[in-house]
Amino acid sequence: MAELTLDTARKILDAALAKAGELKLKPLVVTILDARGVLKIAAAQDGTSLMRAEIAHGKAYGALAMGMGSRALFQRAQEQAYFIDAVNTLAKGALVPVPGGVLIMDGTTLLGAVGVSGDTSDNDEACAVAGIQAVGLKANAG
Repeated sequence: MAELTLDTARKILDAALAKAGELKLKPLVVTILDARGVLKIAAAQDGTSLMRAEIAHGKAYGALAMGMGSRALFQRAQEQAYFIDAVNTLAKGALVPVPGGVLIMDGTTLLGAVGVSGDTSDNDEACAVAGIQAVGLKANAG
């Protein structure tokens, strides 16, 4: 697979939301970006709180921008806060460096990223990973 298709993105989104239902999580927003950082698909479950869409996008965007899952960005922010702050300033505040932003990989080829927001960061990440794995692709959470 050379690029992330809309059909594949829909399947990832559906599987991520199915995982959320299985885990009985709070309402989520799932955002999927292609490798260029362009929105492929996004959905918000009923009852999501304000700013969840922006946070989900920021998790996916941050993963793409830095080439690592947002768990690694979170770790880096703890170790090098000034660096992540500077990068986020350059990105006009678009990065959200907490778990829940996961790169979509086909072997060594980057296809895009999934960002999930609404529950704990660990649960958000688990849903993103489940969605990616459900379509036979590799998840890189960092």
